[in-house]
Amino acid sequence: MTPDLPHMRSDYADTGLDETTAGADPVALFERWLVDAVDAGVHEPNAMALATATPDGRPSSRIVLLKGFDADGLVFFTGYESRKGRELTANPQAAATMLWHPMQRQVRVEGAVTRVDVAESDAYFASRPRGAQISAAASPQSEAIADRSVLDARRDEVEGVFEGHDVVRPPGWGGYRLSLDVVEFWQGRSGRFHDRLRYVQGEAGWDRQRLAP
Repeated sequence: MTPDLPHMRSDYADTGLDETTAGADPVALFERWLVDAVDAGVHEPNAMALATATPDGRPSSRIVLLKGFDADGLVFFTGYESRKGRELTANPQAAATMLWHPMQRQVRVEGAVTRVDVAESDAYFASRPRGAQISAAASPQSEAIADRSVLDARRDEVEGVFEGHDVVRPPGWGGYRLSLDVVEFWQGRSGRFHDRLRYVQGEAGWDRQRLAP
């Protein structure tokens, strides 16, 4: 039976987000909200939807995992020749959304994207489980392949190359940093009368704005 989508809804609590609670620094608020999500046991609280686009504006989005953040931006890792990697090369602007639905919270980030330096990519790659390292080295990410056996064969080949040795980070795999040009915090409120606070980075610092829901 097809779900009754027009009538699927749940009301939100009336906890709210005011300017005093939010503060003037979106990085500090983001950290508090992320800690809250972790403490609340939200499944994969570092998952975020990353949107990229081609130079002519054709968008695409997917879920990636946040692996670091500070005042310079949000860090994630992927293949440079994947679809998102190719799009970021051609159009280095992106947006990300993190949704912590049990807490009725959402954060949106927009900004320019740059690659992290080689040392940071090497350090993160070295921290990954060996299976994930092998997969990154074996997968021609986003390329069309004949069938699953192609992947299995490539994985077996890579495992053979690095048997008894540390897996070396492939040069076509590494990190990106999404700068914090715009950061918006969304807190659910009852009756769909939600709170939205947007921080825009300017020459003099952060400009905080309240948006209508």
